[in-house]
Amino acid sequence: MLDLVKLYQDHCPNLAPEAQAEAENLDLTFIQTDLPETLDSMKMGTDRIRQIVLSLRNFSRMDEADCKAVDIHEGIDSTLLLLQHRLKKRRDRPKISIVRDYATLPLLECYPGLMNQVFMNILANAIDAIEEANAKRGKQEDQENLNQITIRTSIDSDWIRIEIADKGIGMPESVREHIFDPFFTTKAVGKGTGMGMSISYQIVTERHGGKLDCFSTPDEGTEFIVQIPIKQKGCGTT
Repeated sequence: MLDLVKLYQDHCPNLAPEAQAEAENLDLTFIQTDLPETLDSMKMGTDRIRQIVLSLRNFSRMDEADCKAVDIHEGIDSTLLLLQHRLKKRRDRPKISIVRDYATLPLLECYPGLMNQVFMNILANAIDAIEEANAKRGKQEDQENLNQITIRTSIDSDWIRIEIADKGIGMPESVREHIFDPFFTTKAVGKGTGMGMSISYQIVTERHGGKLDCFSTPDEGTEFIVQIPIKQKGCGTT
C-alpha cells in the first residue's frame, strides 16, 4: 500500500486541495517513514517472544520429566537467555559478558528440567556475586574483564564436566563450607531462601550420581564444578 501511495505521489504530484489537506491531517510523510520501522520492530519483538517461549519450554522440559539423553549446552544456553535481563548493562552496573568454552560433547543422560534448575541457581548466584563486587569496588574500578562469567565444558572418560566461574565478590572458607547446607544464605532477609544450592547439590549428587564442588577466594571470584556421568542406570535414550 505504501508503494502504491508513493506511485500516486510520483505520477500525480498536484493533489486536489481536499486530498492535500487530508494527507497533512494524517501526517502521511511521517507514516511513510515510521510505519515500516514500527513493523520491523514488531517482527523483532515477536521473534524475541518466540525465542523466550522456546527457551522456557526447553528450560522446564515439561514434556521430558523422565531421564533422557540431551545436549547439555542447549540447557545452559536456554538458562542464559532467561537471565538475559540481568546480564544487560544498567545505569548502576556494566554489562555482564558470558564467555563460552564449549567442548564437543556426547548427549548426556539426565533429567533435563532438574539440571536446568542447577544451572539457573549457579548462574543467578554468579550474577549476584558480580553485582556485589561492583558495589564494593565502585565505578572507578569497574573493568570489563571483571564483569564476566566463564562457562567451560569438557569430557573426562565417562563423565561430563561443567565449570561455571565468576569474578565476583568471592567468599571465605567459613562461608564456602556451608554453601550446600539447607537454609544457609549470606543474602539480606527477603533476597534468598538458602535452598537453591542445597537443592542443586541434591539434584547433582543424589538424582544423577554426580559431584558438585565449589571453590572460592574472597574478592577474586567463585567457581562451581558440576560433574555428571554420561550414562544413567535405567535411563531411556529416545
